[in-house]
Amino acid sequence: MKNNEGGIDRMVRILAGLVLLGLMAMGTIGWWGWLGIVPLATGLIGWCPVYTLLGMNTCPMKSKP
Repeated sequence: MKNNEGGIDRMVRILAGLVLLGLMAMGTIGWWGWLGIVPLATGLIGWCPVYTLLGMNTCPMKSKP
């Protein structure tokens, strides 16, 4: 698996996942808050299977010397 998420993309996913899980833990939202695991996991791993299927990549290219 190659990384296909850039730094900002990963930070947004991690934050969104934590917010959803936090809101669910406080009882503000229902059971669907468990979906926060998906963006949290993909943000921590740095790889998104949907990006792979769509051929997307937000990870910056490394320049060759």
